[in-house]
Amino acid sequence: MAQAPFLVLLVLSAAQTQAQGPRELSPIPVPADRLQSLSLETSKMSALQAAIQNHDYAKAEDLLAKEAVRDSQSQRLLLLLADVLFLDGKQLNVVVVLKKAELLGALDERSRLLLALAYVSIGRKNLAISEFERLEEANPSSAVYPYWLSRLTYRKTDLQQALAYAQKAVRIDAAFAKAHDQLGLCYAGLGENEQAIEAYKRAIRLNQEQSLHWPWPAMNLGTLYLRLDRLAEAEGSLRNSIAIEPQFPLAHFRLGQVLEKQEHWDEASLELKEAARLDPTYPEPHYALARIYKRQKDMPAAEQELSLFEKLRSADKHKGITRPD
Repeated sequence: MAQAPFLVLLVLSAAQTQAQGPRELSPIPVPADRLQSLSLETSKMSALQAAIQNHDYAKAEDLLAKEAVRDSQSQRLLLLLADVLFLDGKQLNVVVVLKKAELLGALDERSRLLLALAYVSIGRKNLAISEFERLEEANPSSAVYPYWLSRLTYRKTDLQQALAYAQKAVRIDAAFAKAHDQLGLCYAGLGENEQAIEAYKRAIRLNQEQSLHWPWPAMNLGTLYLRLDRLAEAEGSLRNSIAIEPQFPLAHFRLGQVLEKQEHWDEASLELKEAARLDPTYPEPHYALARIYKRQKDMPAAEQELSLFEKLRSADKHKGITRPD
């Protein structure tokens, strides 16, 4: 039996499914003109449309990959295949398919954005930065690209450059809530706490005005208040974050830390247990619980939590995962 073409194997391999990307890496719907631009038989087009609408991405990927093998010079097929792979969370495959498509012609803005976001998802920060720089240069009126450049340079701990990009993003679009939240992170990282608080509050106001239901600005503000030992304000902000998204493990963990500092041991334990329940891979809640149990002289429970913390922390290290402390 003849070996299947490389592209088909790439797309169909279950081993290629990627881990979930960062918090802003949301699904980007396939535009209608992508489908309409294809020259497919009516039956195949109907099957493809149905597969995408029903979120049967494996079927859509199979169909598109086979068509791309039959018509190896069709960039349109590859671009649509990349769109579907992105929706399916197979970001490494997105990179491979888009780099192949780029050999057939320059990528449009949407596809270059998908390439940049895919690089973010697989942890290739330098390549992502390069793509976002190209996008920013070609689209100077868009706040999205300096926002992402701020996020990425912030992760590389180049805080002054990250701040400059965040400031540029909010200058371009003063109503961009996520850019104000990012601005707050940069100010906080540089120790400019009052400016950070104002940036987070602006992000929270925009979040409310635009009905975004996004829990991060309130969580970030609560975290900053916690670090400043402004515990009442921290508790209020973190409870606001949880009210927006009750299933947000990091906000429950931070609230547990606040309650622990306030010596509300039982309430703190409940929040920490909820954080661990919502994310069973999250090590830090177990360390905090061990600390509380030790204070309460329950050494067996403390040792159990500490052992679980060490096991989960080791798993994170093996996977290259870095979490908030």
